[in-house]
Parts: sequence; C-alpha cells; structure tokens
Amino acid sequence: MRKSPVPILALAFLTGGCSLIPQLDPVASPVANNFPGKSAGVVSADIAWQKFFTDPRLRKLVEISLANNRDLRIAALNVEQSRAQYAISRGDLFPAIGIASNAQRQRGLGPPGSSGGNIESSSYAVSVGLVSYELDLFGKIRSMNTVALETYFATDEARVGAQIALVAEVANQYLTERALREQLALSQQTYDGMNVAYGIMKQRFDAGTVSELDLASMEVQRQTAKADLATFQQRITEINNSLVFLAGGALPANLPNGRTLDQALVAEVRAGVPSDLLYRRPDIREAEHQLRAANANIGAARATMFPSITLTASSGTASHSLNQLFASGTGSWLFSPQVNIPIFQGGQGLAYIKAAEAGKKISIATYEKAIQTGFREVADSLAARSGLAERITATESLVAAQQKRTDLATARYTKGVDSYFEVLTATLDLYTARQSLIRLRLARSINSVNLYKALGGGW
Repeated sequence: MRKSPVPILALAFLTGGCSLIPQLDPVASPVANNFPGKSAGVVSADIAWQKFFTDPRLRKLVEISLANNRDLRIAALNVEQSRAQYAISRGDLFPAIGIASNAQRQRGLGPPGSSGGNIESSSYAVSVGLVSYELDLFGKIRSMNTVALETYFATDEARVGAQIALVAEVANQYLTERALREQLALSQQTYDGMNVAYGIMKQRFDAGTVSELDLASMEVQRQTAKADLATFQQRITEINNSLVFLAGGALPANLPNGRTLDQALVAEVRAGVPSDLLYRRPDIREAEHQLRAANANIGAARATMFPSITLTASSGTASHSLNQLFASGTGSWLFSPQVNIPIFQGGQGLAYIKAAEAGKKISIATYEKAIQTGFREVADSLAARSGLAERITATESLVAAQQKRTDLATARYTKGVDSYFEVLTATLDLYTARQSLIRLRLARSINSVNLYKALGGGW
C-alpha cells in the first residue's frame, strides 16, 4: 500500500498565508484639545451609576430596567449572535476532518462476448480525511475572520451604549416625574387657596363690598390653577407609563421613597479633556471597530484577485466484500486539489476592492462624526450647566421677592389700601416664579444626567 499524503499535507494546512489588509493609519481627532469654558479637572464619569444616582427610588428603577428592558435584551442577543458568527468564521481557518463510509450493491451486464449474463457486484469503503479545505495563501479567510471579530466587538460596544442610554432615559423620565409632582402639589396648593379666597370674595360681592371685576379676576386665576392640575395629572400618568415600559413590566409597590429636586439626586460630574471620549464613549469605540472591520474587508476583496487552492483528501480502506474490508491490501487514499485562477471576471474583482475601499472611507467619516458628536454633546452640557446655575440663583431670589410682594399686597388689601387685583397679580406672579424654579431645577438635574451619558459614564 502506498503511503497516504495526508500527514505530509498537514504542515501545509497549518501554515498561514500572507495578509493583504492595508495598514490602518491613526485617524486625527477632528475636535479641539479642550472643551470650551471651564472644563478642567479629573474626569468623574467613571463612577458607577449606583453611586452617581443618590436617590434610592431612582437607583431601584434603573436596576429593574437593566434586568427587564426588552431593547437591552435585544442588544444582548445581538452580541450573542455576533459572537456565534465570529465562531463560524474562525472555524474556516482550520481543516474539517470527517469520517465517511459507504456500501454499494449493483447489477449490470457482463463484458461483450461473455456468456455470464448479468453480473452482480458489491463494494464497501471507510475513509477519514479533509472535507474541501481552502488554503488561506493570501489571507482571505483570515481577513474575513478579522471582519467578524471587529463586528463582534462593535456589537458589544453597541450593547454598552444601549445600557448607558437606558440608564439616562430612566433617570430623565424619573426626574421629570419628580418635577411634575412638585408642580402638581404647587397647583393644588394654589387652587385650594383660590377656592377659599373665592368663597370669601363671593360673600363680599353678594354684600356689595367688592366689584364684579375683582370676583371675575379671582375666578380666572382659580380656573387657571384647576387647568394646570389636570395637565400635570395627565403628564404624570404618561410618565409613569413610560417608566413601566422602560422597566419592562409593572413597577413594584414597595419602591423606596424619592427625593425632591431641591435635594441631591445625582452626583457632580467633571468633564476632563476631549481625548477621554475616545475610550469612554461606546459609540466612538463602536465606530472604531467598524472602521477596523471595513479595513479588513479590503484585504478580503484583494485576495479574491489571486488564485485559490481547495484540497480534498482522505485515507481509508475499501473492498468488494464486507468481511475483507479491513484485511491487508485494502488500503485506499484520495488526494484531490483544485486550483481556481481568476482570469476574466468582468471587472467584479476590482469593483469589490473599490467598494471595500469606499466602505472604509465611509467608516472613517462615521468615526470622525462620532468624535465630533461626543465633543458637541459634552460642550453643550457644560455650557448649559453654567447657565443653569446662574438662572437658578436668580430665580430663587425672584421667588423670595415675589413672596414678599404677595405678603405686602395682601396686608395692604386687608387694610383697605389697595384693591384685590394687586393681590391677584402678585399671587399669579409668585405662582409663575415657583413653577419656573421647579423647571430650572429639573433642567439642572437632567443636564447632569446628560453630561454623565455624554462622557460615557456608568460602565
């Protein structure tokens, strides 16, 4: 029996070919070296969300949402699918070894001129060997494996980005709900006060001591507060529906009590420098992996222009009778190389390369845009933060001034110096100022959450 060539070819199967993947030069950051305004300081976005959110009710809502949110579950399943695709691609780098067996019984005519008539024959065979293995001489398979690996990394970064986005969305919805409840309480307080005042005003009107204009003005303010009550109640219901959706199910009844907006709901965050975004923001890291995948795809496209060699080889035993299948002298082997040399493809090969190179340019632009987007989001949050701090301080002073004005107007009306119109005007202005303060405190908290998200914090 001749010696099988399979062991001799083993070294060829294990040798790697060259790579046609082009060198990927670093992409220059298309943003300034520093954020505008005061942004110095150590980056604190690395703090975990459990410590960033100081409100116990909010922490519990985030925990529930991370466990049950359907969008996040889909993102995690996409990672699993991408990991499996990479495993499939990696398997192409290694020979597939298989065992084959067959048995055949046939009947046919004898040789011309023979008197034997029909002849029946049997054949049996068992073999082990390679199943159509392509030698990766020019790195096409390795390039495709790199594409699959970088795609898997990009998908995992997308999952992290989905987590950060979910945490921020839950926080923003919860903060909005906190603000709405404070606005609802303020409107209820104003409405109740207006009801009492309206009753007194109606008695005086019936007695002829106040004008109809005063009574009508009081009714306008009372109905305004009532309309605000209905609006805030509706929005609270909508926000709760949104929280239920984000949490993936009904909210438990034993949630901890939440804090008010004038208390600390979130921790303070410092921005650092723009270069920190490159390794903190998952969308930038995702774009980087997509760029590496597009670059590797060029190597795979280039490899299609070169010859490919596919091998099929086996070694085993064969005989015409089953009882002699493993007897001496029944050894067999098969070696079947196939060489495919591209000669004319109608321009497809060059078109594949041009398409891959265009895909790389698109990925570079996408990567640069991701950096610019991150820079802008952080810069906008920093700009809004300084402006909000000044506006909140000014509005707090305005509320104090309006409260003093309302007290003075009420005292003057009680003494008969001014009409009730002055009291109504002052009360309405105080109500408006207090509502503005609630909205500004909400904006400050949401700004902190958005800055935390823009810096890639939480994971």
